[in-house]
Amino acid sequence: MMHRQIMAGTFRHPSDSESRILSHVLRTRGVTQPEIAQASGLSQQTVSRLVNELATRGALLPGERRASGKRGQPSIEIAIAPNHAFSLGVALMTDAMSIALMDFAGNVVAYDHCEMPDMSRAAVFARIAVVKAQFLASTPAARERLVGVGIGISGYCLDGRSRFNPPGALEDWAMVPIDTLFSDALGLPAWVENDGNAAAIGESFLGAGRTFSNFVYVFLAAGIGGGVISDHRLMRGRHGNGGEIGLIVPRQVYPLPTLETLLHAVQARGVAVDGISAMLATFDPDWPGVDDWIDASRDALSLIASSIAALLDPDAIVLGGRMPRALARKIIPAIELFDDARRLEPRPLPKLLLSQTHVDACAIGAAMLPLEGAFYATML
Repeated sequence: MMHRQIMAGTFRHPSDSESRILSHVLRTRGVTQPEIAQASGLSQQTVSRLVNELATRGALLPGERRASGKRGQPSIEIAIAPNHAFSLGVALMTDAMSIALMDFAGNVVAYDHCEMPDMSRAAVFARIAVVKAQFLASTPAARERLVGVGIGISGYCLDGRSRFNPPGALEDWAMVPIDTLFSDALGLPAWVENDGNAAAIGESFLGAGRTFSNFVYVFLAAGIGGGVISDHRLMRGRHGNGGEIGLIVPRQVYPLPTLETLLHAVQARGVAVDGISAMLATFDPDWPGVDDWIDASRDALSLIASSIAALLDPDAIVLGGRMPRALARKIIPAIELFDDARRLEPRPLPKLLLSQTHVDACAIGAAMLPLEGAFYATML
């Protein structure tokens, strides 16, 4: 959730209609004004006026001309102006931290990943100060156009806003207002979500959400969680804990399908890796122990995916988080969506997909939080 919505003096807060246009252009890329009008329900005249206003403020750019095959002038494609605004995204993990600098078009223009044996506030903020200075030195355009910082953290939300109960390795961040701490330390507005929700938001704008308006993101890391996107909007739930899909699995019956249990499986078979980050840095899907983990995890993942399909009926279930893409490709065929297959036309089932965002799912999603909160605002 947002700490406080502060717009820098160089920015003007968009209207609801302007936000809808910006969101559609970001997701679609290469869209024309008639297509915006058709998708948004706004009149062509209104779209033309708002697009011109957004272009005047530097948020949109004219793109290529596209012939329609009909008489008249070709339509001009509209694009997001990348340098209009920037944001920082921070992913707080149990053993590492990732920081991303994102431009207004959703491009990661700078990225840092650091293994952190000490995830205390002092260590985290000291690292962020160094990395932020490096980012701004390499991307001078961001100096005066940094909207805010987004934080993604493992754990469940306690107050529907910014207090979380994370794993033990993140003890210094437990049950404290994380957004206020970041805002005070960095001098920026701050937004915070759990890692699954943050990644789902990033996927909605920059990944599967460009094709599907309804999907569930499965975030697999040291634990397992997720986020629910309905009509392009994050369903946070009453307390901010919508999408906690790991709680579907009775732990006394099934081993949790997490990277922690994967680490134990490959270590038990003699693979010399010390910690999740080290495992991911050199991951090989043919390591001994990987197939053992898939065999042990398929029932739990099938239960999770089938529960999602039955309860939410989404277009897609997206597997992501810190899961290596090579591992996701191996396990997707093993996941079963339970169905009674009645008659010759069974119920439609969601597609099982790999995440379409790259670099770092949580950091990307966290970096989208300030841009969404300030410009693209589509959260319920």
